Amino acid sequence: MTTLAIDIETYSPVNLQKCGVHAYASSPEFEILLFGYAFDDGPIDVIDLTREKMPEDLKDAIFDQRILKTAFNAAFERTCIASYFGMPTPPEQWSCTAVMARELGLPNSLEQVGVVLGLPDDKQKSKTGRALIRYFSVPCKPTKSNGGRTRNLPVHDPEKWALYVEYNRQDVEAERAIRNKLCHFQMTQEEQALWVHDQHINDRGVGVDLVLAEKAVEIDQIIKSRLLQSAKDLTGLENPKSTAQLKAWIKDTAGIEVDSLNKKNIAAVRSKANSNEVDAMLGIRAGLSKTSTEKYNAMLRTVCPDGRIRGLTQFYGASRTGRWAGRLVQMQNLPQNKMPDRDLDTARQLVRSGDLDTLELCFDDIAGTLSQLIRTAFIPKPGCRFIVADFSAIEARVIAWLADESWRMDVFNTHGKIYEASAEQMFHLPPGSVKKGDPMRQKGKIAELALGYGGSVGALKSMGALEMGLTEDELKPLVNSWRAANPAITKFWWDTDAAARRVIQIKEPVKLPRGMGLYKKGPLLKLVLPNGRELSYVKPAIVDDNITYEGTLQSSGAWGRIESYGPKLVENIVQATARDCLAEAIDRLEKAGFPVVFHVHDEVICEVPNGISSAKELGAIMSEPIKWAPGLPLRADAYECEYYRKD
Repeated sequence: MTTLAIDIETYSPVNLQKCGVHAYASSPEFEILLFGYAFDDGPIDVIDLTREKMPEDLKDAIFDQRILKTAFNAAFERTCIASYFGMPTPPEQWSCTAVMARELGLPNSLEQVGVVLGLPDDKQKSKTGRALIRYFSVPCKPTKSNGGRTRNLPVHDPEKWALYVEYNRQDVEAERAIRNKLCHFQMTQEEQALWVHDQHINDRGVGVDLVLAEKAVEIDQIIKSRLLQSAKDLTGLENPKSTAQLKAWIKDTAGIEVDSLNKKNIAAVRSKANSNEVDAMLGIRAGLSKTSTEKYNAMLRTVCPDGRIRGLTQFYGASRTGRWAGRLVQMQNLPQNKMPDRDLDTARQLVRSGDLDTLELCFDDIAGTLSQLIRTAFIPKPGCRFIVADFSAIEARVIAWLADESWRMDVFNTHGKIYEASAEQMFHLPPGSVKKGDPMRQKGKIAELALGYGGSVGALKSMGALEMGLTEDELKPLVNSWRAANPAITKFWWDTDAAARRVIQIKEPVKLPRGMGLYKKGPLLKLVLPNGRELSYVKPAIVDDNITYEGTLQSSGAWGRIESYGPKLVENIVQATARDCLAEAIDRLEKAGFPVVFHVHDEVICEVPNGISSAKELGAIMSEPIKWAPGLPLRADAYECEYYRKD
């Protein structure tokens, strides 16, 4: 098949990073400036669309289904080209080199991938681009020296424009070189098909209640303004939001030195100060610091002219597991709504009408109420409702299945109450004796949340064990009890550790349960998952008796060497397998005619016409056995709603 490599340079007054490509390309002022391209290994050409029209034969090729279009981060090129020509760009005709790179554990930028792959200088992305992009592709501030203009055109600096043309040409060269380098590690047909689903979901988008979002922002500003004035009146400080000023005020008021005012220390500060004034001020500060309502601003910023937000997820956003990453509004960390449905409806109506007085009569915590309403700002189109379906305890089920931990499998094949059952197993209690509200259940819960991937006392503390009422002395015995109760999982950790070490050291493939395995391919350690998909670890090595590989460091974003070990590899396997279960569900739902508008963690939200199908049907589709996972005890719960919320 003929391949058409594409890279474009564009202009829009909309901020691409803050608003996303769909809102960016929806601006009436959006345009493509430069269109760089090459067919197969042929010469690279750049069309200057500020001076000439697109050749008809090139336009025909862009929309020819027999020609494969490729780009690094193809969603950008696809969306921009569709907007420019007013014609759809079916993702079935495209391939994304950035996804190919992320699948192999490589960085997420064209420049970094070229560096890590060691491409020669003439095949790497030019480093001159950022300044050129700032000059030509984003608005500029009007000044006396530039005649008050708000954007720079080629005529304003022909020399820079010539450099921009060459920069665009070099990006095509870099993308093609990377693709040629990675062609020995092609995406599977299943993953390419899943990427196509992802593109359709992101193109489809989801509706936003703009009235609710706008009124919520207005109310939040009023509340924050009141709180700030109350803080000034109480403390006499010019800027009570300043941590330094507030610490000094607490010292003057209560006579105590305060090292930190982070969330973990607030309770201790309140207790030590023993002051009504300090207590009141810290309460005000908590209200001022709430940022969850910023998501309303994100919605208003990213919404397209038709009232829908698009591009909420990034395919293969987590290169270690292949899970999706949240973008723009960051759906993965939405605040939960815990108030009853009736109260939720009332609060929604009052906020939409801007009735702050009545809202304050009905609800004590206005900032908290606005936070709980964030989910409800996502709405289906007229004539439809949402059907939400999500997997129950998916990671706990997957690890039980992978390790064949028999008692856990029995739990998930029957009542599914893993916290209660875990406590019974750990403390040798009779089956069914631990109930909700029992302190033993709390121990089972914290152990389940913290210890599944080799965690110990530190993991329990990070998960809030001490805040839940456990004592320091109870933590290590809790770790020991959990591991003793889960011998198959514990063995799975260290079998995986030994297998990875063996493959790295002697380069012989090793098999693992459920069709999994590890083998070396070139510079990569490949971990085969139950469905045949492979995770990649770049340049693995044993360093100071630790399993290590190269990757993007979370702390800095730089490329460096990362340490790992058996339980961490098992965490990768479990989360990747759970992701593949979600992928199966998305594929089934899309093929069954239930359009997915977004998904969050292990939850899928479909926009379904009123009167068609039911939550029961979607839950059943999600719960169907998976061919490559025989015996995996899946269960999905589903419900219908007129706006997005937690059931």
